[in-house]
Amino acid sequence: MDRLSGEDLVPSRKPGAIATIGEETVRVDDAGNVLERKPIVVRYFTEQIGAVSLDMVAIPGGKFLGGSPKSEEGRWDWVESYELQVSVSEFWMGRYAVTQAQWQAVAQLPPVKCTLDFDPSRFKGERHPVEQVSWDEAKEFCARLSRLTGNMYRLPSDVEWEYACRAGTTTPFACGGTLTTAIANYNGTHTYAKGSVGEFRQGTIEVGSFPPNAWGLYDVHGNVFEWCEDPWQHRNSTRRVKRGGAWLSSPKYCRSAYRFCETRKARNSHLGVRVACSASDVLRPANESYTKPGK
Repeated sequence: MDRLSGEDLVPSRKPGAIATIGEETVRVDDAGNVLERKPIVVRYFTEQIGAVSLDMVAIPGGKFLGGSPKSEEGRWDWVESYELQVSVSEFWMGRYAVTQAQWQAVAQLPPVKCTLDFDPSRFKGERHPVEQVSWDEAKEFCARLSRLTGNMYRLPSDVEWEYACRAGTTTPFACGGTLTTAIANYNGTHTYAKGSVGEFRQGTIEVGSFPPNAWGLYDVHGNVFEWCEDPWQHRNSTRRVKRGGAWLSSPKYCRSAYRFCETRKARNSHLGVRVACSASDVLRPANESYTKPGK
């Protein structure tokens, strides 16, 4: 992506109108056979960063059981045993992981707390997810985007991420009982449940290459892990939660319940970012009639 001039990055201070779009999600059985292709309607708004757009999807408020049952294959007892019903307030979440084009547009904005590498990623491509960014740099991205747009961007919490990933499902993956490399980018030399060996692409691919989950979020399993806001296990930890699995992960590490951590300074080619914002932190056009997400 070419560097933009300051005139290209004039803040709008409000998102575009909230709109709906029809999409299709997929459900598979434990062997990876497609059981259903289901139309979904997604509510979203588009944030403009110069010539680059960023779509934010409405995530309805609700309750869910976090963690995994003891019977789930690949379960890590010590980090997934919190099977409690959790309430989540409505919020907005990026339709995709932050792309390299989006990162580069924001990296040109004046710093808030730290500098940002304009082109940090190992696997290049404007629509590939940005990677090799630390937690602090992900936070800086959110701070700059917030200052530009007037909307309060942040990283999703650990609980929000799992809730949004599941999109109302209780299976190991949002798409069902297993993954296949026809619906996610992970290390297909490894299998899960009754799934078959698939492709190992050995790097990231463009966001949105596969069907979304039932709430319109793409690539919640594989491609890149995504930073969350939360410290790991205890408040004073220097490590931060990561979610979702990546291009080099076996499928058990891409499950909805799987969670692990990195030091907040970590940078690697399988770790990216997806942004979120609370429903109350989004400015809307004065003439926009607003319906709560999920209604």
